[in-house]
Amino acid sequence: MLRKHISLGKISGIPINLDYSWFLIFFIITWIMATNYFPLEIKGGSTFFYWSISAITAILFFISVLLHELGHSYLARQFKIQVNRITLFIFGGVAEIRDEPPSAKAEFWIALAGPVVSFILAVLFYFMGEGLKVRSSIGIMFAYLAYINFLLVGFNLIPGFPLDGGRVFRAFLWSITHNYKKATIIAATTGRFIAYAFMGLGIFIIFSGNLFNGLWLAFIGWFLESAAVAQVHQQTLHDLLGSHMVKDALRSDIQSVPSNTTVQELIDHYIIGKGRRYFLVNSKDRPLGLLTIHRIKEIPYEKRKETHVSEIMIPEAEVRKVDFQDNLWSSLKEMDHDGVNQLLVMEDHRIAGVLSREGILSFINDIQEL
Repeated sequence: MLRKHISLGKISGIPINLDYSWFLIFFIITWIMATNYFPLEIKGGSTFFYWSISAITAILFFISVLLHELGHSYLARQFKIQVNRITLFIFGGVAEIRDEPPSAKAEFWIALAGPVVSFILAVLFYFMGEGLKVRSSIGIMFAYLAYINFLLVGFNLIPGFPLDGGRVFRAFLWSITHNYKKATIIAATTGRFIAYAFMGLGIFIIFSGNLFNGLWLAFIGWFLESAAVAQVHQQTLHDLLGSHMVKDALRSDIQSVPSNTTVQELIDHYIIGKGRRYFLVNSKDRPLGLLTIHRIKEIPYEKRKETHVSEIMIPEAEVRKVDFQDNLWSSLKEMDHDGVNQLLVMEDHRIAGVLSREGILSFINDIQEL
């Protein structure tokens, strides 16, 4: 399976990833500065110089975005919340926090930490630019970084979910209503209105003759609206699953297959016409591992008759597991975090079945129908 990001390593144990969409926005920002901003501010430079200083500025800007997200992550850790990863992508960056904040106070400070970091950076870049006399090349670069970080602070503090300002707004509502769900719905709805305002302004700017800026604003509005809707859906899903346990949605009828079964035999006798998507690989009634449909599909057609299931299974020791009494919502988030579609369910140190995304979806459909 193709990865959607490039790993840059870890900072304080937090994985830092670069989404492929980042290269597009990096090029766009560099191109705009190299063809519009720096030629107007610095006269007589070569094309190579303008592109070089623009690329350096863009890299420093994204380092600023990374520090912004590290600010969120640091405060999240102070409130004992695990940070899965930080990803830089076309719209900037996002710190993926594993759990929701435990209180309105925690939500407020975690949300505010990023803009505070950006504000400190903006002030730092401003004084560095002043110290180098803003008319110098490096001074102009620092002045631009100060401006863009101030802009980042202002944009993120717009009270529209899922922006930082929207999360601060949710924390305020949460502290007043003492109802996390209600606060989330109100903040997300407000975020949708703000997103529509961005899209409307973008369309107006397009018809005013500025196609690029108008499209960009409309695109940001669309992204914010999609994120706000996703938050509402996530809250709805949490309400449906939060009071249930893994045992309510697990599939106990997991098919076992001998370890010496070939992939082609598995397809012919256990998959075609039966629709099974995961199997427990056994040897002498002892579980060796789990085999998923994804791993089966990776085997080329011409090798399926000679490849045994034991060669492509996930060893039992490496399979993600949950207890049958674990919370169903938390287990679904565990799947998202690990990027898997199935979890082995354990009961008293024995395999009780499999929890799969398909099983959870079927369980949700049953709840909604009844």
